[in-house]
Amino acid sequence: MDHGAAAKASVSGLLNPSPQTNQKAALKRKRYRRCRSAPVAACTHPHPTGPDPLHRSRIISRKLHPNVVKVIAILAIYLGAGTVIFYLTRHHMRGKKTNGVVDAVYFCIVTMSTVGYGDIVPNSVATKLLACAFVFTGMALIVLGLSKAADYLVEKQEMLLVRALHMNQNVGTVEMMKEMETNRVKHKCLVMSLILVVVMIAGTVFLAEVEGMSFVDSFYCVCCTITTLGYGDVSFNTQGGRVFAIFWILTGSISLAQLLFYTAELNTERRQKKLVKWVLGRQMTKLDLEAADLDEDGVVDVSDFIIYKLKEMGKISQKDIAIVMKEFEELDVDQSGTLSNTDVQLAQLSQHRELPKQS
Repeated sequence: MDHGAAAKASVSGLLNPSPQTNQKAALKRKRYRRCRSAPVAACTHPHPTGPDPLHRSRIISRKLHPNVVKVIAILAIYLGAGTVIFYLTRHHMRGKKTNGVVDAVYFCIVTMSTVGYGDIVPNSVATKLLACAFVFTGMALIVLGLSKAADYLVEKQEMLLVRALHMNQNVGTVEMMKEMETNRVKHKCLVMSLILVVVMIAGTVFLAEVEGMSFVDSFYCVCCTITTLGYGDVSFNTQGGRVFAIFWILTGSISLAQLLFYTAELNTERRQKKLVKWVLGRQMTKLDLEAADLDEDGVVDVSDFIIYKLKEMGKISQKDIAIVMKEFEELDVDQSGTLSNTDVQLAQLSQHRELPKQS
């Protein structure tokens, strides 16, 4: 009878919680809503994920990012060193030659972009070894440096694209920023697609007018170049054509690579959105509640529910939760299940005491 009465009381308590319980839950929800960012993150950035879109667009439009300047400097050093080396060893290169300096820079660009037309090739042991070194260095520069610089420059053009899409609509700055944040990857795909189309048209027209190729051969050479296929049956043979190729080859090949990367990222984002929609749309079951009860106290509070949903969405994993829980347990000195200033101070003191012992 006592057990039955206790069970009825617990059920009635769940169905009709007391005002004190409701007040505690409301305070807990209020505290959760107010805790939007960590203090450290608030000191360094306005938001945990970085600066707000408006602030970021103002920074982007004001000047180039230091990393972009660094990439440009490294590219200049790479091309400068390659030009000097292959100019001095030009007599050990065979193929169609125009101007020594132009051919040296052209060879560096064709090598680092892995196009490899074959119109200029090394013809000695030393130049072959140098070409091997330059192709690996150039590939690393494209993957690690130029692709990131291209991504940054595409973001600079994103605001222009959004304004063009809403040209005939009365849309404010805040709405534009929300549009940019929501469809950022989609906008990158559109911008890079436009750039790639312009690059392909420019290359086709130039090859037809300057190199004297037919329209089919011009388009064929453009496709072989930007895909880094480089059969070598058609290429830039004149001095003016190679000067154009120095700037055009990198732009075309990087544009295509970035477009493919953005397309893959867009597909991943769409799959993630579908998963989120499915997770939030399905009904909770008893098994879900048991899985969401992290502390196994028979009650799923708001933090348990959020963590469980984030796990289902693929935002976090059990390993991430275990790492965070381990840090929490280390800070929770008194094992009360909550953190206070005293807990943090005691944890810091214990860490300082352990450091001399380890040393």
